[in-house]
Amino acid sequence: MQIEEKPPFDTPFEWLGGEARVRELVERFYDLMELEPTYAALRATHGPSLDEAREKLFLFLCGWLGGPDYYVQRYGHPRLRMRHLPFAIGIRERDEWVICMNQAMQEINVPDALRERLTRSFMQTADWMRNKGG
Repeated sequence: MQIEEKPPFDTPFEWLGGEARVRELVERFYDLMELEPTYAALRATHGPSLDEAREKLFLFLCGWLGGPDYYVQRYGHPRLRMRHLPFAIGIRERDEWVICMNQAMQEINVPDALRERLTRSFMQTADWMRNKGG
């Protein structure tokens, strides 16, 4: 049995570096979505402005990573799957979202061990959000 080494912080939120770093990650994620042709289909699902998406993802990630639960305080339970049902999410959409987030984490220099851990968690969550085949 292999024992995983304990992370250097109690929560991914702390390990990442707190609110400022969560904000930096979210901003880079959505900037990539707007700038990279690879993510054009993903960007198109978000409507004309990304402002609301940027803010909601920041609020959500703070709590999801173990920091302040801003999203719940403002909007209640995230009900992620329900809130995403209006959007067709299949394997391609799941993968594009996770790849874009992974690229954002790499570009803002998230430590490799944390990035790998978060990528696994993002993939599990994104896979759970799928609501169409393919």
